[in-house]
Amino acid sequence: MPAQKFLIAPSILSADLARLGDDVQAVVDAGADIIHFDVMDNHYVPNLTFGPAICAALRKYGITAPIDVHLMVEPVDALIEQFIDAGASYITFHPEASKHVDRSLELIRAAGLKCGLVLNPGSPLSMVEQVLHKLDMLLLMSVNPGFGGQSFIPYTLDKIRAARGLIDASGLETRLEVDGGVKLSNIQAIAEAGADTFVAGSAIFGAADYQETIGQMKASLAKLCSK
Repeated sequence: MPAQKFLIAPSILSADLARLGDDVQAVVDAGADIIHFDVMDNHYVPNLTFGPAICAALRKYGITAPIDVHLMVEPVDALIEQFIDAGASYITFHPEASKHVDRSLELIRAAGLKCGLVLNPGSPLSMVEQVLHKLDMLLLMSVNPGFGGQSFIPYTLDKIRAARGLIDASGLETRLEVDGGVKLSNIQAIAEAGADTFVAGSAIFGAADYQETIGQMKASLAKLCSK
């Protein structure tokens, strides 16, 4: 069980893009803790989504919640710099997409932002062990990145347990985030495995009532705290 507070991070990949500012503010008002911002370049992953101008526009609109920028791009350094200027709070990227992972992490840290790495379902934890002490966030993908609405890959639970053990054994406060197929029916099992930060796209933005859905997720997580 993670020691840190559980955080819900709706992914704008599933938001109403025609009224993005309103929709993001609605999930924040409904109890979201972080806004997850998926950046895809149609190169590292087979899809194309949002750039730094959209992040800056959300800040200009008045979104004050932390923005968790997940870079599914290659290379990463130029976009890291652009998202620093655009108002990101967290920036995470895939180690395979950077020729110099430590340098890319330092770009983020030097700007005073929180940094992290992302592992695809088939990427081993060994890819982050050497720099784990530098990470504010470790994001484990529980689907193959590129599209929303996919089903959770079950073997990710074992990987979450292993990652939690690694973080705890190191005495770190690195957040352990999970992205892909997270919904009300499995969020408790994901938390039991050791995650503390939960990205949910269609499960939240596809719901009729954001507050009810986020509230149910938090209630399910609260049951673990009372055990």
